Amino acid sequence: MVLLRTLLAGAVSMAALVAALFFLRFWLRTRDRFFLLFSVAFAIYAASQFILGIADVSEFEPFYYLPRLVTFALIVVAVVDKNRANRG
Repeated sequence: MVLLRTLLAGAVSMAALVAALFFLRFWLRTRDRFFLLFSVAFAIYAASQFILGIADVSEFEPFYYLPRLVTFALIVVAVVDKNRANRG
């Protein structure tokens, strides 16, 4: 069971890192903050999944949800910032 959880955490971490690099590539082309914030959000999520995959941390620890909170907050900030910039 632990091996499966580690394997899945590694796969999710790799997918999030690929998404972070994907958005970083678009940020390098356009210099739009939207893509930079998405890239940072996915990089944080990838790092947290990697750390949680190799560490034996219970799912009920607050640390388990803190990186997710930061990630989703960055995504919300990016969307709100993009919509606010289009109005002005």
